Amino acid sequence: MTHDAQIEALREMIEEVDDVVVFTGAGVSTESGIPDFRSPGTGIWNKIKPTDFSDFIGSEEVRRTSWQRKFAGSDKIEEALPNRGHRAIAQLIDIGKASVVITQNVDNLHQQSGVPAEKVLELHGNARFATCLTCSQRYELADLKAQFEQHGEVQPCVVCGGIIKTATISFGQELPQDVLMSAAIRSERCELFLAIGSSLIVYPAASLPELAHRNGAKLVILNREATPFDDIADLVLHMEIGPTLGDVVGVN
Repeated sequence: MTHDAQIEALREMIEEVDDVVVFTGAGVSTESGIPDFRSPGTGIWNKIKPTDFSDFIGSEEVRRTSWQRKFAGSDKIEEALPNRGHRAIAQLIDIGKASVVITQNVDNLHQQSGVPAEKVLELHGNARFATCLTCSQRYELADLKAQFEQHGEVQPCVVCGGIIKTATISFGQELPQDVLMSAAIRSERCELFLAIGSSLIVYPAASLPELAHRNGAKLVILNREATPFDDIADLVLHMEIGPTLGDVVGVN
């Protein structure tokens, strides 16, 4: 199938259904300048060893180093802006074609592109703010950075004395079960599951496209590289994400 034929095939599949679930991974944000995690030589995990949740909880030094890294801006998230792919997904939500965005990303770019927060299910949390691990009190990063620069640490929660951490899910930390359950229910009920920019190898998130397909949804995979689910997908596009989605939806 030619490039143009694949674009038209995806456009027709979207037009034929009323409930699209959009599932996104790191690949949708690389065009916004945020590196992915696994690519050889460029992936974040090739350069920075991820912090295990138990180490963060158990060591003040690990927490200090983690916050220092965060405030140094080494994750490239703070200055990132939505790209054409994000805007195309937001358009699908806006016109009522897609009902929800399930994302493995923590960059908040779907919300910045115009997707209402209540229609974004963040499996791995959000790196744009922090919360207390005990009482869930929210803290803004700018305030914590000022505190860190003054005291050399992020101090305990003012409400309960608990440990404050960016609102992301770290290695060894349990995914939010309510979010995961909502994602599973949406995946079971949708007519078209559109997996974008994900390697589809990290579980339990990677079980969602299979769940949708098993319950009768069409499965489309848009990713630059092959995934373990390409063989069962109804359509696979190994293309650049932003230009492809922009052309399909008609968004610049």
